[in-house]
Formats: sequence, C-alpha cells, structure tokens
Amino acid sequence: MNGYKDLFLYNIQIYKTMRNKKLEGNIAMGISKTFSGLNMNALKFLLPTWMAPLTGVTLRVAFGATAFWIVGCFSKKEPKTTLRQKIYMFILGAIGIYGFMMTYLMGLKYTTPISSSIFLALIPLWVFIVTVIFYSEKLTWMKAIGLSIGLGGALLSMTAKRDPSIASDPLLGDLLTLASSVIYALYLIYSHQLLKHVGVISLLKWTFLGATFSSVIVNLFTGWDARVLQLPIDWLALSILLFVLLFPTVVSYLLLPIGLKYLNTTVVAMYGYIIIVVATIVALIVGQDKFNWIQIISILFLCVGVYFVERGESAEKKKNQLTEGHQLKGN
Repeated sequence: MNGYKDLFLYNIQIYKTMRNKKLEGNIAMGISKTFSGLNMNALKFLLPTWMAPLTGVTLRVAFGATAFWIVGCFSKKEPKTTLRQKIYMFILGAIGIYGFMMTYLMGLKYTTPISSSIFLALIPLWVFIVTVIFYSEKLTWMKAIGLSIGLGGALLSMTAKRDPSIASDPLLGDLLTLASSVIYALYLIYSHQLLKHVGVISLLKWTFLGATFSSVIVNLFTGWDARVLQLPIDWLALSILLFVLLFPTVVSYLLLPIGLKYLNTTVVAMYGYIIIVVATIVALIVGQDKFNWIQIISILFLCVGVYFVERGESAEKKKNQLTEGHQLKGN
C-alpha cells in the first residue's frame, strides 16, 4: 500500500510541477507579446524619420547579442553545446532572426501597425502548414476550413484603403510583413526543436550573434542611417529607441524561449493575437492608423481561422488518446 501511496503522491507532484511550468510559459508569452505589440507602434514612430529600417535591425540585434552574452556570464550553467549546435544556432539567427526583423521593419515603414499586426497573426497558420508538409501533420476538413478562412482574412486586409499620409506603399508593406510572418514561423519551429537539447541563453547568444553578423554585412552595402543618435539629441526619439532595445528586443526574446520550452509551438504562435490588440489600440489612440471596417473584418477572419485549426488539432489529439486507451485495454 505504501508503494501505491508513494507513486500517487509522486504523480501529483509531477502534475503540479507541469501545471506551474505551463503557467510560467503562458505568463512569459503574455508579457513578451504585449511588448511586441508596443514595439510596432514605437518602430512606426522611429521609421524612417529617425532611422532607416536596416539600421534599426542592426541596432536591435547588436544590442540584443551584447545583452545576451553579458547575461550568459551571470546565468546558471546550461547544458554544454556542441560545435555543430553552435553553428546551427548561428545560421538560424543569421537567416531566421535577421530575415524576420529585416522584412518586418521594412514592411512597417510602408504600412500601418494594424495592418502589419494582422499579417503577424498568420504565424500559427504558417506553423501548421509547415508541420503538414514536413512533419506529417494530418490535414482534416476542419483544419482546411480554418486555413482558408485565415488566409482569406489576410488577403482581404490587402484590399483595405489606407491614408497615404500614414502608409506610403501599403501593398509593398503588407507583402513584406507577410514574408516576415513566414520566416518567424520557421524560426519558432526550429528553435522549439533546438530547446530540447540546448539552454535558453545559449540559443539567444548564438542566434543573435548570427543575426548581428548578417546585419553588419548588409549595412556595409546599404550604409548607416541613425539620426536618432546624432546631435542635438531628441530625448523623445531616444527614449523610444531605448524602449525598443530593452523591452521588445531583450526582455521579449528572453521570455520567448520559456514559452517555447513549456508550451506547444502553435499555442506560442497564437499569442500573436495580443500583438493585434495592443498595436491596434495604441495606433488608434496616437493617430498611427484610422478605424477601418475591412481591417476589423480581416482580424475576425483570422481569429476564426486559427480557432478552427486549433479545434481540429484538439479533436485529433482526443481521438488519438482514445485510440491508445482502447489499445491498452485490448492488451
């Protein structure tokens, strides 16, 4: 009897630990994506008046890399990484993080925070599409409907008319932010796999170092344009830049791997809806965008689309669990 009692208490302890870890992951993602939403409004203020998009990327990744390497000196010891893992993380940062930030900042230069947040909300759908193509995920009718509705919402958003004074080239900006959402979805998938073998700080150190390498190479050809750092100093612009560097870059990316470690990749991607809410509210308050019914309908389409995909995945998991239960009974 004591053996069964000990086993029961052990299982209860495991359940409590896992529940706490999931709560930790959800809190981390909530804070991370709130900063990401504010990041859109902050960058829209800075681009292109105070800095060029590619210069902005360099400032972010270089600051992030420096911060993460310093944090690594004082953080607890993590699992030792192999040379192959370091190279893999470096390449993931050079392509994934830099590619995401480059297309994202360039897109935000031409479109509005609300429009760009709509396309970032496609990330859960891209995650699912990649898992269908490369990881044998089943495409059920419910998931197919969800994908169709979500993509339809994104296409509808492209038809929305926007004031030229706040969006100089909406179509180009939409296409660039669309590309950034695809790149970020791939980054989420591959970094989620890496975190099974490497520590959070190790991942951030090497990926941001890779992104910094790419940004320096690109800036050698495109030049450097950061009026926000020139004299006389504009303290409002500089304060907003410091906010971008400290919170959406360092704090947000420190919290992201926590969510990736304890939550499903699709769940992590779904937290992108916080970006839409935060970016929309702030953009309307400060005049970075105007109320547009087409954009609102597009957001609803995206929410419904991802809801169908998630319901499809939940139904499939329950079916698999029931099948496994019957098999165990049969044995």
